Amino acid sequence: MQVTSRRFKEKAQQALQDENIQKAFSRVKSGFPRARAQSAAALPEFEALRDQARDLKDHILAHLDYYLETFEAAVQRAGGEVHWCATYAEAREAVLGICRAVDAKTVTKGKSMITEEMALNDYLLAHDIEPIETDLGEYIIQLAHEYPSHIIAPALHKTKDQVSDLFVQHHEKYGFTERVTDPQALVGEARKVLRDKYAAADVGITGANFLIAETGSTVIVTNEGNGDLTQSLPGTHIVVSSIEKVVPTLEDASLFLRLLARSATGQEMSVYTTFSTGPRRKDDLDGPARFHVVLVDSGRSDLLGTNKQELLRCLKCGACMNHCPVYQAVGGHSYGWVYPGPIGAALNPHMVGIEEARHLPNASTFCGRCEEVCPVRIPLPKIMRHWREEAFERQVTPKPERWGIGLWAYFAKRPALYRVASAVAARGLKWMAGRKGAISRLPLLSGWTSVRDFPAPEGKTFMEQWKNQQRGRR
Repeated sequence: MQVTSRRFKEKAQQALQDENIQKAFSRVKSGFPRARAQSAAALPEFEALRDQARDLKDHILAHLDYYLETFEAAVQRAGGEVHWCATYAEAREAVLGICRAVDAKTVTKGKSMITEEMALNDYLLAHDIEPIETDLGEYIIQLAHEYPSHIIAPALHKTKDQVSDLFVQHHEKYGFTERVTDPQALVGEARKVLRDKYAAADVGITGANFLIAETGSTVIVTNEGNGDLTQSLPGTHIVVSSIEKVVPTLEDASLFLRLLARSATGQEMSVYTTFSTGPRRKDDLDGPARFHVVLVDSGRSDLLGTNKQELLRCLKCGACMNHCPVYQAVGGHSYGWVYPGPIGAALNPHMVGIEEARHLPNASTFCGRCEEVCPVRIPLPKIMRHWREEAFERQVTPKPERWGIGLWAYFAKRPALYRVASAVAARGLKWMAGRKGAISRLPLLSGWTSVRDFPAPEGKTFMEQWKNQQRGRR
């Protein structure tokens, strides 16, 4: 997919003015956070499980090569094949080669963020293979020629009327000539369209939430039956996964499963949790005859041993974006690549380059809610600070911004001068605000004041107030 992270500020401004996006994302502010809070509160050991999951992930990353090789051996014992791919190009070629080996014309797909990274759909289409997204949200955005705006709810940015318009435009050839707006009717219409696609597909492609090293199993976590149909009906099942999804044992997978749905949607467990181990055996009544796992690195191993390694703990649950005030305001597409929200702000600069994604680490209030709710305790604000420092050191940021930081640093290194300057600034801002108590226009802060007032200080700095309070106690 085309990377547009460079245009974050422009796209964020557009999103703030888009009534449909604001309406759609207003539901994120209450629904997901409330459900997570209730689900976590109902599990007394939830916080202890988060600690265990963090520590287990760190252990896995410290021994990633061992567990991946163990996983490959288990897949082979079960009759499957593993394809090691260092780049997206290698992964696309591996998938294409598997499809061509069975003369595939159509491919059904379950929701998979790694295939979004690879732009796999466009690649297959360019080679005369039709990919069909079967997750309802992914199916909707495929019809719209867009990419996901949320990790677990890809079409979150679409309103009911927009979905209805898409179905009218694309489903007439299937005999659906009337426009429907009832959500249940829309789901039923999509189900009828997709039903024949499952049976006719030559290959099914899914992602993986986890890879079990001890058994060679792959795990998908879904709330729709599309994942099971995608991997069990076609003759060939291809699992595309990034390398950090491996876990040592089935018991370890159960630890993460207790956290994943609760963090993502507030469910105790997703509707479907499906384990796949190799192709069908001799006495199996159904299942794929061929089983392939495409493991994709694409820069992930470069994170190992760095101050950003903790990003590889991510379970792709979406909790960080569900609780992020910036994401809730500007939506997912503003971030300009596959991963939006705080995880995108921390991960995308590595994946697409800090030069392209320099705005994203700054797209944060640093309120810390993302780290507070992350099931594996990724310190996202800390990692964003690392990217800010790196952007400054590499002179990626504009000169006026670097000069401004340099000026602030000059005062910050001189406490007496800093106290005088901040006191003058506090009184000046209070004077500018007048009786209103807020400033509607402010030089150098137009990005803030174009959409909200700037709250004025009370007139004294924190240090002045603290000293006055201390004197009053004596």
